[in-house]
Amino acid sequence: MNILYDERIDGALPAVDPVALRQALHDALPDLEVLHREEDLKPYECDGLSAYRTVPLLVVLPERLEQVQTLLKLCHQRGVPVVARGAGTGLSGGALPLAKGILLVMARFNRILEVNPQGRFARVQPGVRNLAISQAAAPHGLYYAPDPSSQIACSIGGNVAENAGGVHCLKYGLTVHNLLKVEILTIEGERLTLGSDALDSPGFDLLALFTGSEGMLGIVTEVTVKLLPKPQVARVLLASFDSVEDAGRAVAEIIAAGIIPGGLEMMDNLAIRAAEDFIHAGYPVDAAAILLCELDGVEADVHDDCEQVAAVLAQAGARDVRLACDEAERMRFWAGRKNAFPAVGRISPDYYCMDGTIPRRELPRVLKGISALSTEYGLRVANVFHAGDGNMHPLILFDANLPGELERAEAIGGKILELCVAVGGSITGEHGVGREKINQMCAQFNSDEITLFHAVKAAFDPQGLLNPGKNIPTLHRCAEFGAMHVHQGQLPFPDLERF
Repeated sequence: MNILYDERIDGALPAVDPVALRQALHDALPDLEVLHREEDLKPYECDGLSAYRTVPLLVVLPERLEQVQTLLKLCHQRGVPVVARGAGTGLSGGALPLAKGILLVMARFNRILEVNPQGRFARVQPGVRNLAISQAAAPHGLYYAPDPSSQIACSIGGNVAENAGGVHCLKYGLTVHNLLKVEILTIEGERLTLGSDALDSPGFDLLALFTGSEGMLGIVTEVTVKLLPKPQVARVLLASFDSVEDAGRAVAEIIAAGIIPGGLEMMDNLAIRAAEDFIHAGYPVDAAAILLCELDGVEADVHDDCEQVAAVLAQAGARDVRLACDEAERMRFWAGRKNAFPAVGRISPDYYCMDGTIPRRELPRVLKGISALSTEYGLRVANVFHAGDGNMHPLILFDANLPGELERAEAIGGKILELCVAVGGSITGEHGVGREKINQMCAQFNSDEITLFHAVKAAFDPQGLLNPGKNIPTLHRCAEFGAMHVHQGQLPFPDLERF
């Protein structure tokens, strides 16, 4: 079964008359921009995971909250599915549209509403770019910590939907750790506030539940994020190794030494060479692996930590350890890492970016496993890691024009995720499940757990209209995938059982 294109998802949906739907939208919202011509819809047929494409029925581009509210009420009344989209940089098919549904693009909600230096927070609309928040906070000596590699383009609404991380999430946390409050609309158009302006709020932690829910529970309309003071000093060490296993062990030894770096990243030789050719960051292209370790804080502490980490790296087998001589070199080191994905795109017609998380101690074992799978399937794999927290990004290189290569890329990707689960890890760390990893959800969770996920979905969206066919598999699908045996095979939420 093809992971990302499954005709049953659109086939299970009722037919929608696009002309009648457009007329209803025009009657209710005459000033709402609605795209319906083929040439206007095509640019929205995929997100960042672009190997699979579906042209949406309609694309709507609202600019005001009232427009979104009315649109959702209309779709709820008519049973029309809605897929929310931000900047379209997602990497799991989470914003892949439906041929029988509306694609709700929130990109025009792009205003920074407030930057409060005393309270150290910012209120922003969901279409605001991740990096723009830090740029707005910079005059106050503050910044927003989560920094995905796509931060120049990705939107904060998408970050909330996927619980995005970044190279500094080891010390400063994921999106969920840097939120105070989120305003949302349900499929019925009801406005809800999750969280509060305080550091904590009474009742169930619905803010944490919603973060990472991939547009399946509601539509983000406003986000209040925490801002942090910029560290006084930041230094980066670059360590090169003759084996990826030694580099993997070094990661665990740094943490075991009681040091929590601001960032701790790993790249293997294929990724090193691609990034160096693209960015000219100064990476040693003959190394089997490199580690980038950033230490930040006050000058005295950073100096001591750099010396301690350099000693740990040498003891772990690093053949060379370099300290960035100035801020310009530090930025070059990070530019190479943050551009690793596009750099790999220059050496292969296509690549398939995976996202799994494992215990740090299992890095050497999993790297060996990926190497064996690469040989078995005959496809090169470039490895890029948020190594400090075990979040892996294997990049599977293939050529979609060659018969069978896309299917082999999907197959090896699934095996890598199942390997992550086998060593006690997870099938995702920050990219989400979307359509890409829905089969592997069956490998990670049992039938009772998946039934509970459907119950949560049904509490917010009983008709299953928000981003259907993503994130949570049905028990029937899991039985077909072969990951679990289904007794009597029915979920208590028939509207959600279609996919």
